[in-house]
Amino acid sequence: MTFALLGFLSPANRGGLMTAMVMMFVFMGLFAGYAAARLYKQFRGEEWKAMTLRTALLFPGVVSLIFFGLDLLIWGQKSSGAVPIGTLVAIAFLWLGVSVPLTFVGSYFGFKKPAAEDPVRTNKIPRQIPEQPWYMHPAFSCLVGGVLPFGAVFIELFFILTSVWLHQFYYLFGFITLVFVILCITCAEITVVLCYFQLCSEDYVWWWRAYFTSGSSALYLFAYSAFYFYSKLDITKFVPMVLYFGYMTMVSYGFFCLTGTIGFYACWWFNRIIYAAVKIE
Repeated sequence: MTFALLGFLSPANRGGLMTAMVMMFVFMGLFAGYAAARLYKQFRGEEWKAMTLRTALLFPGVVSLIFFGLDLLIWGQKSSGAVPIGTLVAIAFLWLGVSVPLTFVGSYFGFKKPAAEDPVRTNKIPRQIPEQPWYMHPAFSCLVGGVLPFGAVFIELFFILTSVWLHQFYYLFGFITLVFVILCITCAEITVVLCYFQLCSEDYVWWWRAYFTSGSSALYLFAYSAFYFYSKLDITKFVPMVLYFGYMTMVSYGFFCLTGTIGFYACWWFNRIIYAAVKIE
């Protein structure tokens, strides 16, 4: 998105845009391993090899399984749109031969760095969490938290889906960058607010709830894609329908990881600040 905004990549050359995305994802494994190791060490994790392997394989593995299954359907239809086996082998080599080793290299350097000090000393005996009111139930608060991030991208999502599925070119990269910034701010704000309410209710287990609070916006994105399918697209055959919902599942999964990560890091930063300000007499 940044390269397209600066004019390095033309939206008309979709192959160049996709190639740049794949290559950047592969080489970003170095930063993924480093960031994951730093965070894992902060939370006093010890199985760094298993953590690094999950970092390298989980997201690309799920996407690859869905993509390969969809490609098998296209092969079964004898369509020219199927990805050739040579291209699949090349992508697998980039993933397993380049991205995974880079993730381990980044993880190695991340674990060599000392973990950041906690702002306060924590009790090793977990406190009992009191009974929470109904509106603080994890499922309800997470679903509520996903509404605003989805609302931030709701309008732009229509143009993106139109560009992808109705074969139109998308040129508004400046506007989508602004929408992305608004999305990041919205995810951070709504997650921090709900995390504050949770801490006020003496529920200190905030980490996964913070991730799912903003990440639940992916459910609304997938629901909107289903609405778009039935209202704007004229697809009646089974295989194209499976292709549409398969690809939108991958998009929603990526959106879930993105928004969930933003919400988690916002809460982590927020908790460190407020507990650093606590004065213990």
